[in-house]
Amino acid sequence: MTCIIETERLLLRPWADSDIPALVPLIGAREVAATTLRIPHPYTCDDAEAFLRHSQEVNEGGQGVRLAVLLREDATLCGGIGLVTEPRHQHAELGYWLGVPHWGKGYATEAARAVVDYGFNELKLHRIFASHFPNNPASGHVLRKIGMTYEGCLRDHIYKWDKFCDMEMYGMLSSL
Repeated sequence: MTCIIETERLLLRPWADSDIPALVPLIGAREVAATTLRIPHPYTCDDAEAFLRHSQEVNEGGQGVRLAVLLREDATLCGGIGLVTEPRHQHAELGYWLGVPHWGKGYATEAARAVVDYGFNELKLHRIFASHFPNNPASGHVLRKIGMTYEGCLRDHIYKWDKFCDMEMYGMLSSL
């Protein structure tokens, strides 16, 4: 299944090999890795190739959607977003990241809102949830802006960079 979503300022489309030259420096910034759960640092071309292969498998295998986030005006890659679905439970985890030059411009909110709408309307999900590290309050702001409810803190839930980290949890239901 090919998923392409357009918003006022953004184009969300499946990842392509041609994205790698722009992807590596954007996602490779330590500031990006520090605010995300699954992005390694340093980030290499091999990491990007593995990520693109896995994204294609997710998209084609019905396990969710993994999309590149581009500016519509000039097709500049600015980040990535996705839903990892669990069909048995009719829910999905929302995840996203933006390159540092694109922070603070509302792109994460715009992309997240569009992907959540896609999840509820096209994938017929019942629940979508997301989390963020406490040291990334901007992500919590995005989640609240798109209508998610704060559900609590999972203390020392994740082990990253040689320490345990809390995770702030959010969620929303299709009926709300």
